[in-house]
Amino acid sequence: MQQNAILWPAGFVPGTTDNYCSNEVIVAGLSAAEVWPLLATPALWPSYYANSANPRFHDGRGPVLADGDRFYFETFGFPVESQCKEFVAPAAGQPGRVAWHGWAGEPGAADRLDVHHAWLVEDLAGGRVRILTQETQRGAPAAALAQAKPNPMINGHQDWLDGIVAEARRRQQAGAA
Repeated sequence: MQQNAILWPAGFVPGTTDNYCSNEVIVAGLSAAEVWPLLATPALWPSYYANSANPRFHDGRGPVLADGDRFYFETFGFPVESQCKEFVAPAAGQPGRVAWHGWAGEPGAADRLDVHHAWLVEDLAGGRVRILTQETQRGAPAAALAQAKPNPMINGHQDWLDGIVAEARRRQQAGAA
């Protein structure tokens, strides 16, 4: 079976940016439907991912992301303005997809950071779910992050994946009790 892949916009294709990271988990006993609300609702992120803070929507939108929504959150010490560029909830035979363009700093400034952060959540055979997150980044802060050891992006995104799985399992067990 061929696995689904992230859809990349021009200017953010891996290998053409200053930094790129990819993290994935495949776990049994969870479904895309159980994981998706935790990802699609930014207000929930800080409850299971310590590197996310102060999420809020602009323009009276939310609480669930939708294509085109503007929102804000803080991560890796950066205040990140974001716009949702892709939002497709998972359905039978179709992965869930969410992606946003995030930025910090003023255009043209030395500390400007632009990212494309994308997620894919899909059910697999045997009662398993695959959660893939990939991010590309442009700008001097991204180049510095790419050189850091250990890699804070890889480690941070793994924490996000581990947190979302643990929270989905916690909610699943609470619902069964």
